[in-house]
Amino acid sequence: MRLVASTRVTEPPLRPFATRRVLLGVAGGIASYKTAWLARLLSKAGAEVDVVMTRAATEFVGAVTFEALTGRPVHTGLFDPGRALDHIQLARAAHAVVVAPATADFMARAAAGQADDLLTACLLATQAPVLLVPAMNDRMWAHKQTQANAVHLRQLGYRLLDPDEGMLAAGEGSGPGRMPEPETILAHVGRLLEDRGSALAGRHVLVTAGPTREAIDPVRFLSNHSSGRMGTAIAAAAWRRGAEVTLVAGPLAVAIPVGVRHLPVESTSEMQAAIERELPASDALVMAAAPADYRPADVSASKLKKTGAARSIALTENPDILASTRSARRNGAVVVGFALETDDVVANARRKLDAKALDLIVLNDANEAGAGFAVDTNRVTIFTRGTDEPERLPLLTKHEVADAILDRVEAVLRGR
Repeated sequence: MRLVASTRVTEPPLRPFATRRVLLGVAGGIASYKTAWLARLLSKAGAEVDVVMTRAATEFVGAVTFEALTGRPVHTGLFDPGRALDHIQLARAAHAVVVAPATADFMARAAAGQADDLLTACLLATQAPVLLVPAMNDRMWAHKQTQANAVHLRQLGYRLLDPDEGMLAAGEGSGPGRMPEPETILAHVGRLLEDRGSALAGRHVLVTAGPTREAIDPVRFLSNHSSGRMGTAIAAAAWRRGAEVTLVAGPLAVAIPVGVRHLPVESTSEMQAAIERELPASDALVMAAAPADYRPADVSASKLKKTGAARSIALTENPDILASTRSARRNGAVVVGFALETDDVVANARRKLDAKALDLIVLNDANEAGAGFAVDTNRVTIFTRGTDEPERLPLLTKHEVADAILDRVEAVLRGR
């Protein structure tokens, strides 16, 4: 992937969209209004988007809408003057093909191998991976013929997203048939575009994120400022690279990434138990969570009331989750820890790398501007076992930091 230089860290091109060509097909369904936003998201992520609309699609959304959102011409007719080879040129240029919505009619024609319009002709001419996003009335989706077409399309090598449940057009009920949200489709396109040579493809990756909460009484708890942004960014990036990802997370301030299996926990002991269950099957553990170091020695069964007098709470140490995993780690698994430090940051990070037998440790200096909790950026230093000099990264978005970490995880995996 070519890195795009930028002086801003707010909205850089997203991996793996920069410089990639996406052929976005639009069939004739009411959900095409959502496809306009998908076109915008793809363009904003850095992709070059070529929109191909069926004639029926232009009855729902005008071509000028997509031209305005992508900055590129829209293609509609197979036999438009001067455009006789559009289907070949578009098909060859595409790194991925996405059809959203894929209506029942479009699925039937694609399953039959027809090429009676520009979009179906592109499907037959391309060698790029294809993602179809069905959207239709729930009865049409449930029909045996549509289901048979879906099975056949998957057998042909196309990838299909199952439709969501929700309100359908014209006040219809909320059965399956609704097109997934554009942000969900964008994530699947990212997985489609990601290099299939990733060392994480098909691997099981276990990620932790967020804080834990330690109860004081039924309404109060001890916790910290962790939002879960870093951990969820790592989980999303690992899934995009083809991994099967389990996210063990305390209470989060951000959404769960698309495609990720989520195991919610509350306390440090619950997080430890979940990791113990999942770790034997995991090829990599990335411990990005910030579990509480202490918990109240006694938890009050009822709410503590004000008495007008000073009150103290006795604390006891929680177990060190990462250190406790040493005997349960899968042979050859890569283990990554995080260290948020305020003093002697380098020495403390190296000490944890050795004491906990880690492959990598990611140091966050709490004194760095733009790093740490509850922000979208991070400035980290990565220590790798067996390497003398750590790597100090510049201020990046947490999504960029996630990819930097996983690049190094992949390097370790390939060396084993």
